Amino acid sequence: MEFEGFPPQIADQLHYLLNHSPDSIKIESVCSGNKFNPKILDRFTLVIPYCLETIKWDVIYNSEYAATPPDFIFGPDDEGFMPCSSTIAPDDGQTSLLEKALSEWNNEDSTRLLVLIQGLRDRYVAYQRSRVGQVDDDRVKFEISTVLTRKGIEMQMTSGVDKPEEVKFAVPLVMDMSINKLVVGCPWKHEQKIYLQVVYPILRKIESAPSAPRLRLVSSSDLRSLFSVEDVKLPPWIDGMCLAEYLPHLEETLERQILEAVSEIFLRRSFVEALTPFLGRPLEADPTFCTKASFLAASGPFTFVVHFFFSNQFPKQQPTLMLQSCQHLNQFSVPVKSSLLTEYPWSPRWEVGRMAERLCDFLTDEAMNFKKYCNEAML
Repeated sequence: MEFEGFPPQIADQLHYLLNHSPDSIKIESVCSGNKFNPKILDRFTLVIPYCLETIKWDVIYNSEYAATPPDFIFGPDDEGFMPCSSTIAPDDGQTSLLEKALSEWNNEDSTRLLVLIQGLRDRYVAYQRSRVGQVDDDRVKFEISTVLTRKGIEMQMTSGVDKPEEVKFAVPLVMDMSINKLVVGCPWKHEQKIYLQVVYPILRKIESAPSAPRLRLVSSSDLRSLFSVEDVKLPPWIDGMCLAEYLPHLEETLERQILEAVSEIFLRRSFVEALTPFLGRPLEADPTFCTKASFLAASGPFTFVVHFFFSNQFPKQQPTLMLQSCQHLNQFSVPVKSSLLTEYPWSPRWEVGRMAERLCDFLTDEAMNFKKYCNEAML
């Protein structure tokens, strides 16, 4: 992101914040509060991940007095959040983090805004945990008592005019393996994580039986190239069950499915290798997750490229194909391409050698159809 218009010190702090924060913080609604030079930017909104949702904090610098730390305006639902109050200090270490960030503020130090945001976020975690702890709901209180030993849990109390009160938990799932280390040549800079979001509606006094919580899996975005949590069928929530009982079974299920996803990388790679006797070595291929590969093919004098796209469900779901001519350009001087092809002989029970052979038999016939399509596209 470019920081044109910001004073150099603010620009340096923003650059450091966005590139070094452990959370994927974003910036929006940039504007100026300078009366004399409105082209100087010194106000913006930070979009900060919290409890698998986001919160927004307005940050207000004073470009005329750049040596002072910025002011903050928190969200409309957080009017009770007073970060400098000792009543929500989580512990001595986190208290000193915020106090140190304020007392030792140095606008020449590019790390200061990040330290300040981390201190405020720590206080916000404590503030929300305090709010949830005051909820008059026996089930929520019991759930808190059973999972507090887990590290990294975040909680949030939500309510509104048109929606009932709810308590949200964001629970980092613990597995006996490092996902990053399972992938050969892993390109990820940060350890991949999976969270369970649990939403409890607050039980009204007139209601006798609590309803099951709403459950949703969320993962770090990079993990999707290996494993999609959207495809996971969550274990059923049995009446009377608590979160401490549910989590171990879910974590075992995820461990098993992640290991299967890793094994499917090798299966996709084996399939690409099985294509080599028919199509030659690939022009290019995804070396890490093997999600795509491209081969140069020919039918007589007609040459074309075959693009293979693999889903995480391979071989249950066959590859999607697309053909691209090496000899025909459309009116925009772009190579003519086929539509996506998914209808061809395929069985996930076949060995990869037979999969490759049957698919290449299909390509022999499809090449003639594609050549005709390319010639018609030139008319």
